Amino acid sequence: MNMAVRTTMRHLISYSLFFLPEERRTSIERWLRGHEDARKLALADCVIVSFGKSGRTWLRVMLSRVFQVRHGLAQRHLIAFDNLHSRVPAIPLIFFTHDNYLKDYTKQPDTKQPYYAKKVILMVRDPADVAVSQYFQWKFRMTDRKKTINEYPPAGADVSLFDFVMMPSCGLPKIIDFMNGWARDLSNIRDLMIIRYEDLRTDPKDMLRRVLDFIGSPASEDELQQAVEFASVDNMRALEQKRVFWLSGRRMLAKDRSNPNTYKVRRAKVGGYRDDFTPEQLASIDAMVASRLLPGFGYGGDDAGVKTDARAAG
Repeated sequence: MNMAVRTTMRHLISYSLFFLPEERRTSIERWLRGHEDARKLALADCVIVSFGKSGRTWLRVMLSRVFQVRHGLAQRHLIAFDNLHSRVPAIPLIFFTHDNYLKDYTKQPDTKQPYYAKKVILMVRDPADVAVSQYFQWKFRMTDRKKTINEYPPAGADVSLFDFVMMPSCGLPKIIDFMNGWARDLSNIRDLMIIRYEDLRTDPKDMLRRVLDFIGSPASEDELQQAVEFASVDNMRALEQKRVFWLSGRRMLAKDRSNPNTYKVRRAKVGGYRDDFTPEQLASIDAMVASRLLPGFGYGGDDAGVKTDARAAG
């Protein structure tokens, strides 16, 4: 049974639970999503993990373009676990996840044990930039149901950008907790590569080369160049506006093509959060990152940084 059919069945089951109390309905829906994630994780050749709005879609588009060029596939087909693999078995099964729901199925909230034996790429980004992008995702793109099951403010809530960023349930504290949870368990993962959005932005071709080498599908110079050009910010916005990726669902469709804040590709700026707050607010944000985020990722005054391909090189 392919992914689209399974997703449809999950939605039907969720809709059929409308008569249950909201808390019970949410618990069942998260379990169902976790069950599906566990199935994909078990089958995957590689898993790419990130908190939402960390640049995963950009990486997905570049990887998709490499396989499109290599195998003569149409532009509109983006990797969605098994869709490209079912067309060309040589394309690896890549599971993209935000690691939201697996713990609801495994009942192991404090460990990444299900990932230990897998080939894992952890993609991270400055948590303050992620928090700002999450605000616009919540305000303009997130479905009402996703807001409910992931404890975001309800639709129509009057929440300022700064208040959202500082909210424990959805803002900077939640993002830092996500990163810390992975930081504590990284040494237990057998095959690991960490990539930072900022490094990918600095040299996308080299980072994409390293990712594909780690996955086990090395790319030619021509494939890499075409992928980087195809996934440029300007081209991705143009493709989103033209709805080229309509087969990929809502993830690559602007809700309002006249409003740039509704686009999946909004600003793609490193350190862009500094444009959005007062000096006092920036001080609070930076202090939270510096005091709460574990070292190793290169943020919040962590000068050690992170070696993006140390474990990948064996």
